Amino acid sequence: MKTGPLTNGQIESFTQEGYLIVRELLDAEETELTLRAARQDQALRINSMEVIDTKGRSTNLSLWNHPGDDIYGAICRSRRVVDSMEQVLGDEVYHYHSKLSAKEPKVGGAWEWHQDYGYWYQNGCLFPDLASVFIALDPATLENGCLQLLKGSHRMGRIEHGRFGSQTGADPERVEAAMQRMERVYCEMEPGDAVFFHGNTLHSSDANLSDSPRWGLICCYNTRNNNPYKDSHHPSYTPLVKLDDSAIKAMGAVGSETGKSFLEAKRDRTQGDVQD
Repeated sequence: MKTGPLTNGQIESFTQEGYLIVRELLDAEETELTLRAARQDQALRINSMEVIDTKGRSTNLSLWNHPGDDIYGAICRSRRVVDSMEQVLGDEVYHYHSKLSAKEPKVGGAWEWHQDYGYWYQNGCLFPDLASVFIALDPATLENGCLQLLKGSHRMGRIEHGRFGSQTGADPERVEAAMQRMERVYCEMEPGDAVFFHGNTLHSSDANLSDSPRWGLICCYNTRNNNPYKDSHHPSYTPLVKLDDSAIKAMGAVGSETGKSFLEAKRDRTQGDVQD
């Protein structure tokens, strides 16, 4: 029964297909404020990790565990996002982490095919009851390396993952077999559009060889009843205080708060948790 922003049809679509694209999750003003904050955010830049693909191209990625008093925190705590996550996962959720992925023109790297639960499993999460939402801040196109996924692949269960370049990727043999049977979806999006996807959904993205940047904000959530049984570099259950949607515009183009704690690559014990 509908208890949030999503319709019953949208919830069913996510359940069956492992993803859901929501157009204009952020309106034009909210998107512009977020992108402006991110572009001028020195803390994001200073604390970004350079993730290298198999061909030596790099993507800059900044990752943090707890939502701050900034526009990114206002988004990931907004009711439209959190309530949607609780609808598709069927449980109370908490903020697992967020990240800003910046694929720059010509040099932005590719991401190997992987499942997020492929490495979150190593963090002590017993069940794949996690999901992410990728919010496009720039246009996401085929040319600049938009997110792509295999429809329904979340029903395969967790796939073994290994090292490819400096990334963690899913077993290539299993991925190849899945690609023969499942539809590949290219998530082309306008700024403000978003895609919600299950922790077991196989996804990847190509390098950005275009003249346009592809920046996106990714908010990741775990369910309360999937509280990890051991400590890791991501938090255990931490109650999430929801904010009214109006908090995003009220916050304005405010970047990372002073003293915000970012994850350093050396602290990522799964050596793959910086993907998308």
